[in-house]
Amino acid sequence: MFSDAVAAFNQIFTPPFRKVLIQSLALTLGVLALVWVGLGRLAATYMTTPWPWLDTLIAIAAALGLLVGLIFLVAPVSALVAGFYLDELAQTVERSIAPDDVGSAPPGGQAMWLALKFTAVSVLVNLLALALLLLPGINLIAFFGANAYLLGREYFELAALRHRPIEEVRTLRKAHGLYLFVCGLFIAALVAIPVANLLTPLFATAFMVRVHQRIAPRKNGIVQAAL
Repeated sequence: MFSDAVAAFNQIFTPPFRKVLIQSLALTLGVLALVWVGLGRLAATYMTTPWPWLDTLIAIAAALGLLVGLIFLVAPVSALVAGFYLDELAQTVERSIAPDDVGSAPPGGQAMWLALKFTAVSVLVNLLALALLLLPGINLIAFFGANAYLLGREYFELAALRHRPIEEVRTLRKAHGLYLFVCGLFIAALVAIPVANLLTPLFATAFMVRVHQRIAPRKNGIVQAAL
């Protein structure tokens, strides 16, 4: 588990992963910048008062508020954009660690559904992080526990669906629930670090592809764990 995490973290700095990171961040920042400008102009148009000085204050407050909100959206939106590249990255990882056992991409509709699920989970994670700031004492435990479960589950399914149907993936996930939860703690730890959390989709994909290789079932259907 630890060796897989270290290997996955090192791999996200290789050229294929760096390319996806740069593309996803560039597109994310570009889209959010356009949204910020558009909403700022909309607010300036409709939020007017008889006093110019108050209009200026409202415009500044609206711009700052929108900026804070869009900063919050950087992680989930980048996760959505990166989601369209994760299958390609999973294939790269498989070729590097098990070239004789490379899976295939799920159907297009399922891939789109997975990307949307990643975005929803990412938004949920960020909302959870904000909400738990108001609950001292249990915030860290709840944050890491929820993230470990949600992110570990989603990224494991991404890796496993390249090799087996969804029903078998879920059976495998349930059979190794505790192991996957502990693996999810590595992902949750990265999520907790500002800026570095933008690497989460890349690290989690590289990590869970390796994890899937360890707990893949034998041909006779008996689950084999390599802990």
